[in-house]
Amino acid sequence: MLVYPSGIDLSTCTLQHLSGLLAGHRRRIGSRWRRLTYGRQALLVLAHLRCGDTYARLAAGFRVGIATAYRYIREAVDLLAALAPTLEQAMMSVWKKAYVILDGTVLPIDRIAADQPYYSGKKKHHGMNVQVLADPAGRLIWVSDALPGAVHDLTAARTHGIPAAFAADDIKCWADKAYQGAGHAVRVPFRGKNLRGRCRRHNRDHAKIRSLGERAMATLKCWRLLRKFRCSTNRITDVVKAVLVLHHASV
Repeated sequence: MLVYPSGIDLSTCTLQHLSGLLAGHRRRIGSRWRRLTYGRQALLVLAHLRCGDTYARLAAGFRVGIATAYRYIREAVDLLAALAPTLEQAMMSVWKKAYVILDGTVLPIDRIAADQPYYSGKKKHHGMNVQVLADPAGRLIWVSDALPGAVHDLTAARTHGIPAAFAADDIKCWADKAYQGAGHAVRVPFRGKNLRGRCRRHNRDHAKIRSLGERAMATLKCWRLLRKFRCSTNRITDVVKAVLVLHHASV
């Protein structure tokens, strides 16, 4: 396989943060020698998450075996996912905000037509449903565990306890029409076409506020691995949470 130099559009702060985590982990487990230093391992992991490079390509570029590349990536992802904030921790930070924006997305996966629980009728492809919280400026705050793509956004939000957490802490939230019935804390637009008067003005103003949440979605999907998962669905939650931790470390 041919190998060529490439680049990753991330800051050195992200690399240093991950390198520090891996160095501390190696000291704790007493790892004496590895094929790659913790700095090179961090670079390999970032290339996989940010650029979506496969294990085979990474193994060739870093001159390690495919199984070694897989183990290095899984080790780092597990370390990062363990640091991801819980919903309760996220509520402590958003409590200081004027409001938050809630939205859901279906991350594509490579499944066949027989895998009905993962098929999203709305998106017309197989995927995993992830709920995202953003601040009023559209900055990414929190992401939920991944559920099968067939799960509706409202059902996913209730499964994670998001509307109940908003109501308990009296936090205002803006969301789209998919969250109708989520409770008084979640503000949604009016349903229907050809709305007039107050309803139409409300929907227009609501859309201006909620549209900033798309920035958080774009931030999440800048990590190219999330654009098309080819791993086990059991690993997607950890990967998404690892991306969230790396994003917070870079800002």
